[in-house]
Amino acid sequence: MDPNFPELPVPPYTVVIFSSKHSGKDTDGYQEMAQWMIDLVEQQPGYLGMFTARGEQGFGVTVSYWADREAAAAWRQVAEHQSAQDLGRRKWYSQFRVQVCEVRECHDGP
Repeated sequence: MDPNFPELPVPPYTVVIFSSKHSGKDTDGYQEMAQWMIDLVEQQPGYLGMFTARGEQGFGVTVSYWADREAAAAWRQVAEHQSAQDLGRRKWYSQFRVQVCEVRECHDGP
């Protein structure tokens, strides 16, 4: 198995799905901010992992896994994360959506 393919936690857990469309404008600092958020989220209590992908058309999705809803909500309130969210809204994303999901059970396959 590809080492970059994330292992899923054992349910129950919380998933935050961040879908976005990059505006294609003002990319200054984007990669640096993304790396800073990765470094910071890895230090958060209840953080279990994540994966991210972005297509050539600018659509991207980041899925982060959390021990529970409270841990995911606490990450949203981290000051540095709030600053990154503000920059994203103002500079980098033409559209975005955040979905918080509770996973009770999970089965691989179709």
